[in-house]
Amino acid sequence: MKIYHLSHTDLDGYACQFITHFYFKNVKFYNSNYGKEINDNFNAILSDIEKDENFEKAIILITDLNLSLSQCEEFDKICQEKKIKIFLLDHHQSGEECAKKYPWYLLDSKRSATKITYDFFSKICHTDLELSHFVDVVNAVDIWLNADENFELGKVFLGLVANAKEINRVMFKEIQVYYIFFLFERAIKFIGKENSHILLENAIHFIKKDFFMRNCDDTLANLISSFVVEKLGELKDEFGIEYGGHKGILTVNIGNTSIIGNDFLIKNPDYDFFIDVSSRKTLSFRANGKIDVSLMAKKLVGGGGHKNASGGLFSAYKDSSNYPYIKAQILDLIKSKELKKESKDVQAKELK
Repeated sequence: MKIYHLSHTDLDGYACQFITHFYFKNVKFYNSNYGKEINDNFNAILSDIEKDENFEKAIILITDLNLSLSQCEEFDKICQEKKIKIFLLDHHQSGEECAKKYPWYLLDSKRSATKITYDFFSKICHTDLELSHFVDVVNAVDIWLNADENFELGKVFLGLVANAKEINRVMFKEIQVYYIFFLFERAIKFIGKENSHILLENAIHFIKKDFFMRNCDDTLANLISSFVVEKLGELKDEFGIEYGGHKGILTVNIGNTSIIGNDFLIKNPDYDFFIDVSSRKTLSFRANGKIDVSLMAKKLVGGGGHKNASGGLFSAYKDSSNYPYIKAQILDLIKSKELKKESKDVQAKELK
């Protein structure tokens, strides 16, 4: 049996996955906001299930996300056809119509999705005192029990997840989820202490440094940069693209483009350029003397800048949580410009 767990991108959503991870080890995690992103992730799950040799024992678990009726109808039909078990644990009242129609849609608006998930699995498996305390903290802030003794600590937990943007969830999905789990594991140790909310808030910087630390201490920003460059190096074949006979890498909302881009190119001399695309439709180009990215930016999106650092606006770009879809857009852009250039070259020869 393998569980494919799709959940929301906030404290309650990740806490549901933390509980699943506690009880089961054969789990793959996906995270989504509402709307089309849910469908994109569902399709990604189906693709992963089909690649699994034991796909007949697959279970799709959805938590802290309420679906529309059309999504329920589509998911239910597909799961029945493929004989995949699906169930949803949620607390959003807006899903009431779906819960009445589909028996796998379990809804309780009086508890957070985290508490629903814990109560569900603890009855099947076993209870755990430390985990139940964690659930109480999340529950207090998620359904806003401001008189609860756990409320103030819950607010710090809320910020802990909201500000955990150090690892890109589009490019490093698995790493990002386990980073959140690491933060939870450390934060749980503060539950029950006097002034726990203050103690945890003061400790967050050092907890994060512990995750990114390798051989020696440094600023958090430098540790994060080194970590990201290391992971990009490990996955560069997956993120690689080509332009004009030059090999490069494509990132998405990577942050600190100048530092990360330059560090990557220095540590990976077989790559000539670095492009980062942002949700704002901007493209940031970096090079290390092997290609003039100002010309590249000009040809691709009418941008420009310096030889080793340029930018531009890709107005037709459609943001997504799906990296292959994003990469396909950039590859199509490059291909369209190359075909346009070839067409002009042919026309010039004909005129001669």
